[in-house]
Amino acid sequence: MLLEGFLESNSRGNEIMITFKTILCPVDSSEFSVRALRYAAELASWYDAELVALSVSSELMPALPLTSAEASFLEDPHRGRNPDDALRTFVSDAGVSSAVRLMTADGPIAREILRVAVELPADLIVMGTHGASGFERLLLGSVTEKVLRKAPCPVLTVPRLAKDDAAHAPTFKTIVCAFDFSEASKRALECALSLAQEAGGRLLLLHALEGLAEVQSPLTAYFDVEEVRRALARDTQAELEALVPDDARAWCEAEVIVGQGKPYREVLRVAGERHADLIVLGVQGRGALDLTLFGSTTQHVVRSATCPVLTVGPAKRDQA
Repeated sequence: MLLEGFLESNSRGNEIMITFKTILCPVDSSEFSVRALRYAAELASWYDAELVALSVSSELMPALPLTSAEASFLEDPHRGRNPDDALRTFVSDAGVSSAVRLMTADGPIAREILRVAVELPADLIVMGTHGASGFERLLLGSVTEKVLRKAPCPVLTVPRLAKDDAAHAPTFKTIVCAFDFSEASKRALECALSLAQEAGGRLLLLHALEGLAEVQSPLTAYFDVEEVRRALARDTQAELEALVPDDARAWCEAEVIVGQGKPYREVLRVAGERHADLIVLGVQGRGALDLTLFGSTTQHVVRSATCPVLTVGPAKRDQA
C-alpha cells in the first residue's frame, strides 16, 4: 500500500504521480531554517501545496557547559517575544513569496513536530539539520533523527553546507537516488522521478555492490572474483535501467550508476563528484531493527551531505 496523500494513481493506467498537498516546515530563528523554508516554498509552488511554517517553543535546556554559539542563543532577540509575532516576522524576513500558514506550539520539539505532522496531515516535512540553539551535536541526534525515524511522511533535511543563493529559488538540477531494491527505495525512486520532472533535472540512479570488493578467502582460488564482480555489475545495471519508465526518459536525463563499497560512501562520493542538488533515500522500518540501517546509511548521509536529503519511509502511514 502506497503512502496515502503523496502518492496517487493518475488516469494513465498504473502510472504513479507524486502529489504533495501539505508541506510542513518547522523553523526557528536560524539561517538554516531560512534555507529550509525557501526549499519548502519552492516545492509548494511546484505541487500547488499548502505550506505550513511551525515554530515550537521549548524551555528544555541541557545541563552542559555552554559554547559561544549556545550562549549566543540566549541573547536571541526573538526569545521572549510573542511566538506568533516572532514567526510572522521570521517568515516575512525570509523573503518567501508563497502564502504560508503559521502555526506555533509548546513542548518538546520533536514530539510537537511529529504531532502536527500527523494532525495536518503533512505529506512532506522540510527542516534544517542545525537550529538556532547551536547544539549541533545534540540537535541532529535528538530532533532530526527522531523526526526522520518516526515521521508519517517523507522528510527533506537541509544541511548547513547546502548551497544558499537568496537571489535564486532552490532547484534540483541533479538528483542522486540511492536504490537497494527494497519497497522503500522504489517509492524513493518515484519521488525522485517526480522531482526531476518538476525541476527539469537529471536523475542519477545509484546502487552500491557491497562485499565483493573486500573478498579475501581461500575459495577465491577457485573462481575469478573480478569476473564475478563484473557479472554482478552488468546484471544490476540492466535491472536498474529497466526501472526507469520509457516515458520518463522523454523529460528526464537518467543515468544508472553501479558502485562498489559501503552504500553511504558511494552515495556521498557520487553526490560530491556530480555536484548533486538532492539525494533521495528509501528508509525501511521505523522500529528497533531500523537502528542499524539508520546508523549505517541514512544517518551518515544526512550528517555529511552538502545538499538536501529526502528520506522516504514505510508505505503505511502510521501514527507518530
